[in-house]
Amino acid sequence: MSLSNSNSNDVQLVEKLNETVKNIKSEVHKVIVGQDEIISNTLVALLSGGHTLLVGVPGLAKTLLIKTIANVLNLDFSRIQFTPDLMPGDITGTEIIEEDKISKERKFKFIRGPIFSNIILADEINRTPPKTQSALLEAMQEHSVTAMGNTFKLDEPFFVLATQNPIEQEGTYPLPEAQLDRFMFNLWLDYPTYDEEIAIVKSTTSEIIPVLNKVVNKEELIDFQKLVKRVPVADNVIEYAISKVKETRPSETKNSQLKEWISWGAGPRASQYLIIAAKTKAIMDGRYTPSIDDVKSSLIPVLRHRIIPNFNAEADGITSLDIINKLMAD
Repeated sequence: MSLSNSNSNDVQLVEKLNETVKNIKSEVHKVIVGQDEIISNTLVALLSGGHTLLVGVPGLAKTLLIKTIANVLNLDFSRIQFTPDLMPGDITGTEIIEEDKISKERKFKFIRGPIFSNIILADEINRTPPKTQSALLEAMQEHSVTAMGNTFKLDEPFFVLATQNPIEQEGTYPLPEAQLDRFMFNLWLDYPTYDEEIAIVKSTTSEIIPVLNKVVNKEELIDFQKLVKRVPVADNVIEYAISKVKETRPSETKNSQLKEWISWGAGPRASQYLIIAAKTKAIMDGRYTPSIDDVKSSLIPVLRHRIIPNFNAEADGITSLDIINKLMAD
């Protein structure tokens, strides 16, 4: 059954979502020049309830993009600048001793950290040691923080948007595979085109400061996320997504070349993200059910950080992106 036949309210909600996405992009483009695909994929992850890792050389407005989207979405926003001396408590919160003014009794009190927000900008996430990086793990997966023996639920919606610099490796700590797997998308920002760079220079060297309008609130965003889960998917679309994920696993692929290149492939979470991304892409475009093309459009951002090339691939100069392109061509 298609969404259009199942619930007239859902049909109206799809139309509202389609219009909302257009308005969000319009507002974001007041500040960000180009990067249409990056903006669209970031919105797909947000509407899907997933986290995003943005990778790009300095100066490509990764941080500005995230801050702009947060402003337009009218959500609580926290920025955490990851540095080598950052401690887990600097992210989740710390315990302090508080004295009661009347009884003079002293007791521990938990002071919430910046993780207690709707959108978290984890800036240069690979500049902090694994112990601190792992402080994000529970929050990203469970949407909760454990401290003082208590579990504190994070407010919904909750997203982590992290940035990473791929070329400055001194003083960096590679993200563990367990943490990478918690990111729905791995998005790589490219240099702007010649015309885009002209527009960037003109807009950033003038006195004009764009005024951003709030487009959507928490409640509306949560309704959109629930709508995504109700979108029906045909079996052949699900089968296509799973077949592509299985082809990344050396023990299951039928492609001898892929078997020679891959050390570890993607797990079931990749299949889940491919389908939920396809659902989101469909209703963002005003359609009521996703197609195989919707799955194809998310193969790169979903699989890029989940495929680990082996020594043979590295010796041949083969990257995870080359492997995905090979996968898409088959």
